[in-house]
Amino acid sequence: MKKVQLYLLAFVIAAVGLSGAFYKWQVLSFPLTPNKEVEVWTVQARAEFDTNGRANTVMLQIPNRTPGSQPFFGIIEETFISRGYGQNIDKDRGGRAVEWTIRRDSAKPRVLYYRATIVRDQNYSEGSTIPRVAARPELDEPEQAALNTIFETVKSESADIASFARAFVRRFTGDMDDDARLLLGAADSAEDRAKFVIGALGIRNIPARIIHGFVLGDPSSGATLKPYVQVHNEEKWITLDIETAAVGLPEDFLVWSTSERPTLEVGSDKRPMLEFSVQRNLSDAIAMAKRRTEVRDEALIRYSLLSLPLDKQALYQILLMVPVGAFVMLILRNIIGLKSFGTFMPVLVALAFAHTDLLSGVLLFTLVVTLGLLARFVMEKLKLLLVPRLTAVLILVILLMCMVSVVSHQLNLEVGLSIALFPMVIMTMTIERLSIAWDERGPTYAIKQGVGSLIVAILCYFVMAWPALKHLIFVFPELLLVLFAMTLLLGRYSGYRLTELFRFGPLAVDTAIRAAPIAAPNAAPIASGGAPADSGPSASGAHKESP
Repeated sequence: MKKVQLYLLAFVIAAVGLSGAFYKWQVLSFPLTPNKEVEVWTVQARAEFDTNGRANTVMLQIPNRTPGSQPFFGIIEETFISRGYGQNIDKDRGGRAVEWTIRRDSAKPRVLYYRATIVRDQNYSEGSTIPRVAARPELDEPEQAALNTIFETVKSESADIASFARAFVRRFTGDMDDDARLLLGAADSAEDRAKFVIGALGIRNIPARIIHGFVLGDPSSGATLKPYVQVHNEEKWITLDIETAAVGLPEDFLVWSTSERPTLEVGSDKRPMLEFSVQRNLSDAIAMAKRRTEVRDEALIRYSLLSLPLDKQALYQILLMVPVGAFVMLILRNIIGLKSFGTFMPVLVALAFAHTDLLSGVLLFTLVVTLGLLARFVMEKLKLLLVPRLTAVLILVILLMCMVSVVSHQLNLEVGLSIALFPMVIMTMTIERLSIAWDERGPTYAIKQGVGSLIVAILCYFVMAWPALKHLIFVFPELLLVLFAMTLLLGRYSGYRLTELFRFGPLAVDTAIRAAPIAAPNAAPIASGGAPADSGPSASGAHKESP
């Protein structure tokens, strides 16, 4: 494969991995850091009403369930408490509502509950609601004249639909003039003003609607629905505060309903009571992201590592760090030039260090390998074949591990029990290769290789034990594709290692010395005038010595 093709393949693989991780981070809200907590609100609506002992129907407007369908918040769980009542969820263009029905209800008073768990969701989508013009209000001749006057004034002060609507709402806030007071009449509540405003805007064929909601602030015992006016400017909905004409919603505002119907309708009671309560808590960010993803698309969680049992998840948290350790070892060997025994032996030893503390792990590893190496030298005189020799060394390694564990336990050093986590076969092969290197290349070479293996294992341990990296790789395993792409690129590298700069340093100095110009030993000094100084016969060069 040509280099260009290799680079293109690596780029595509890395792009796929980064795209998957970016989607989980931005869209599914999985955290980039461990132990992160997110705000979670529990919102409860309490509907209390009188009954008449006959059939009854209760209709309560509720928020949309799909995350992203309302500004900045999504519902991940909801509960309905309605003893004896049947329940149906209706969804139409105006929003979503729960309908409770019963054949006969004689309880006085009756209380029904709706409870929802809400988390912040930055993936706001206004949905596909088609804007409609509200019904026009019925006005007499003086009121119509007053409204026309306001329209003319507002038109001269505005440049587009948004500024027109804002200027119109401002006329009905604060100190109103005579025309505004005439139009409102006894409608002094915010709800009545909002209804009149959207009806009046309907006369100008401007789509408008009322939304209801409240701010999810600190834990409180009660919350009150507040109406806001939304105007469509042929591109998007623009929200206006009916009391101040300010644009936009307050921070942490939960849109409860966008329906034209009342928030609560009860067949047996024309004046029911509706109370809201809000409680704020902190929860694990991964758990909330998982629950939010299940609401959005259950298959994304079912076919991910987060669907595994907790013990299996703990296992894969360890296994997913093996490629990271292998990549670190690749850098240390192919780029820096550190020598080690085996290809993946340091990575497996680093995994063992993760279950002991580093200092104890290094001491235990050194002790077992040293004792095993001594036993290997003793068996050298027996002239055993390769397989029997390896088997004998493996048996001795296990016996040494048992001995170290028992002795450390008697000395109240419980860390010695963790030596059983060391890879026995890898240690056996390390002892065998160390002894062969000792025989063939000498003790200096063998010790250098052993120390290099230990240094690589320690460096791999520091990377593999980094909590932030462990969290990142487990939550975003797609990032391993980036390591895979970088490995492909490094697979073609055949240049110098960094350690070879020291190895070939004297050669470079010698080459520089050889390349420097060498002055003639009998060269005459140069006089200040630029000509050679006169040191013998005539300086004019008329006389020459015979060779």
